Amino acid sequence: MAQPWQTIDRVPTDAGLLELRQRGERDFLITVGGQVLMNSMANRSEVALGQLACGHLTHSTHPLVLVGGLGMGFTLKAVLDTLPVAARVVVVELNPVVLAWCRGPLSALTGNAVADARVSVEIGDVAQLIRRYAKDDAPQKLDAVILDLYTGPYVRSHKRDDPLYGSIAINATRSALKPEGVFAVWGEDYDAGFAKRLTAAGFVASRHRSGRGGAGHVVYLARKGAGAGKAAS
Repeated sequence: MAQPWQTIDRVPTDAGLLELRQRGERDFLITVGGQVLMNSMANRSEVALGQLACGHLTHSTHPLVLVGGLGMGFTLKAVLDTLPVAARVVVVELNPVVLAWCRGPLSALTGNAVADARVSVEIGDVAQLIRRYAKDDAPQKLDAVILDLYTGPYVRSHKRDDPLYGSIAINATRSALKPEGVFAVWGEDYDAGFAKRLTAAGFVASRHRSGRGGAGHVVYLARKGAGAGKAAS
């Protein structure tokens, strides 16, 4: 008989009650408003996201990578496993309790990835941080921007004004990247409109499915061309 789920922590959020549930030693769920957001036993697409986003950086000297969304830490672990020892990874997480979970009950799932010396974590809005790196006078640009958020791009995302997946945000991300930098995004399912906006912004874009771990889950991979200028909104 399967063990029952036990709620080990819960906090109220604007989207509903955010809960961490456990069943057995390594079987966890994160839910919000009763809806399952993440399952520790189905993480193949998150691992693929981290590997695909940073595969071009394996032999880079001092790459700088921004990860939006911590979740259970599987994407971060894949990023760290792919990057060299001199890399820097900035993780932006909206909910401080998620960081506490990754440092506590979830830490064994990823070998405590958030404690890696290459990692710094900021609590806040990843869109705001991307805009800081997008400024012309930013002291450093990014080698990769990775978005692994509860809600990926979907058909109702506003084409222009969505703060992460609209055309203005996509152009800001492009400006935040170095030449040949990569913008990688996790999505629950494929959104043709988002893919078109990536191409319109001057990215060379592709999509990948990881098979198990969410049959419809998709990874968008968009590379900034070297020497290309800013795209129009």
